[in-house]
Amino acid sequence: MKAIVSDGGFGTRFEDVPDPLPRDDEILVEVQATSINRADLLIASKQPRGTQLGIDFVGTVLTTAADGSGPARGQRVVGLAKNNSWSEVVAVSTDRVATLPGELDAPAGAVLPVAGLTALYALERAGSLLGRSLLVTGANGGVGHLAVQLAAASGADVIAQIRENGRQFALDELPDASRISIEAADSAGAAPIDVLLDSVGGAVTAGAFARIRKGGNAVFFGNTVREDLHLRPDWGHARPGVRIEWLYLLDEITRRDVPADLSVLVRLAETRRLRPHIGGSFAWSDIDKALRSILDREVGGKVVLTL
Repeated sequence: MKAIVSDGGFGTRFEDVPDPLPRDDEILVEVQATSINRADLLIASKQPRGTQLGIDFVGTVLTTAADGSGPARGQRVVGLAKNNSWSEVVAVSTDRVATLPGELDAPAGAVLPVAGLTALYALERAGSLLGRSLLVTGANGGVGHLAVQLAAASGADVIAQIRENGRQFALDELPDASRISIEAADSAGAAPIDVLLDSVGGAVTAGAFARIRKGGNAVFFGNTVREDLHLRPDWGHARPGVRIEWLYLLDEITRRDVPADLSVLVRLAETRRLRPHIGGSFAWSDIDKALRSILDREVGGKVVLTL
């Protein structure tokens, strides 16, 4: 079968690879759509040439699991693969998939696994959000635009911080838009916040940190600028009780009921209470163009590949 593999740095190429051999708890899925996460780019840049790539996918079950678990043959599913979803067929554990209703198209579904679960789990770490002020950095990114919507639906007063490509954040199209305000990353005199969800890093994170009230929360799940974080020596004394956590999705899912959590996101998207934004949709033969659109920050939301 054909698969997209790493070719050094951020480069990729198509290669013939062996068909996957499923374990007893795995299904075989014919992939219809997948999406690109920044983590995929980092993995590609660090792995040897020829390494398969990709986590998110939507597809149709070709073969059921030998142990009887999971969805039936012919059902559409959405899930997380082990860095091999940019391929024609993937073998995936039944505890990493959820069924996908016909009302939700494959590209929209492919946005949900990594970005949606990261947003969902980060907000859970923050605790009750009702009436609290919450800042999302990188709010027009893959995780950020979903976190903004989920936080607003949970009763938070959300500040969506946009560093660039802000024009692609269509606030008036979002549910609970009255609870969301947009802010530039370099805003002066910015208001204090109760909760910070950050994936940017560097000076943006330091500025957001300085706004957290005593007893607030900060949840980190990325560092897209790849810069160190520098804080004043007295930062902690000025903000006692602030809880700081790091969320790494691939570790988090080892302790989570992924099918149930994915199903929550699917239901929200199906009923339009969560609206995944596809900034770019490419045939998988155009993988180089798709990767370039992310590296050059040409798009907001997520980039999707269709097979």
